Amino acid sequence: MRARGFTLVELVITVAIVGLLATAAFPLAEMAARRTREQDLRLALREIRDALDAYKLAFDDGRVIQELGQSGYPPDLDTLAEGVEDAKDPEARRIYFLRRVPRDPFFPDLAARASETWGLRSYESPPEDPQPGDDVFDVYSLSPGTGLNGVAYREW
Repeated sequence: MRARGFTLVELVITVAIVGLLATAAFPLAEMAARRTREQDLRLALREIRDALDAYKLAFDDGRVIQELGQSGYPPDLDTLAEGVEDAKDPEARRIYFLRRVPRDPFFPDLAARASETWGLRSYESPPEDPQPGDDVFDVYSLSPGTGLNGVAYREW
């Protein structure tokens, strides 16, 4: 029996080969998607940490209004994108440290605000047990997963 130029056996073999190739390609595509999300996580962490450092430098330089007892880090992540008044500018223009707060690409709730997708560590919190506080000294992923490099996303 011929179906459009192929025998039934040829057609079955072709379908089997295509199925086998698709089965082999799926894990590769899944791995590529995970690698992309990990690259996005590294980039987002670097972007936020650079902004936190820039805020601290502006604070130390007297460009951020200082109150007694402050560590010099922002009170929350949104402050980095909303900006603060430049205390040294006679026109009181704002200084912005981020265009927007990036999302944690591994956070499952897409409806959550970007600033709520991160774990926060205050200046007074130890690195082994990061806890939120009066400021944001560092951020970390809330994902329970482990990266392709064997290190938990939370520790990146």
